Amino acid sequence: MNDTDRNNLERDLFHADFIVAKTRDDVYAQHLYACLCNNEFFKGEMKEPWTCSWRYAGGVVADMKWLETGKQYDYLDFYCSAALSDNPDFIGEGTVTEEVRADLDKLGWVIK
Repeated sequence: MNDTDRNNLERDLFHADFIVAKTRDDVYAQHLYACLCNNEFFKGEMKEPWTCSWRYAGGVVADMKWLETGKQYDYLDFYCSAALSDNPDFIGEGTVTEEVRADLDKLGWVIK
């Protein structure tokens, strides 16, 4: 495994069955999306952070949810979801819940 594979949060998320399973829940999926936005992620001795755009974050979570449920999702199901949804449990982009932080910590990722 090269450094690019080892330091790829997207790859790690798709290989973390327990996180993929949690995306079945709409609130958890939205919280994961929000965490991926506006944050920097580090694993091990990484010098440069793993980051992604809001659109990319929405696509990652949509694909994880599709993988788990078999129902097709799109990045737009998550993009700006806190502002566009009437769900009071949705959170703004960049917000990190303790549950998501703990799940990423299990994968060896630190959020800055």
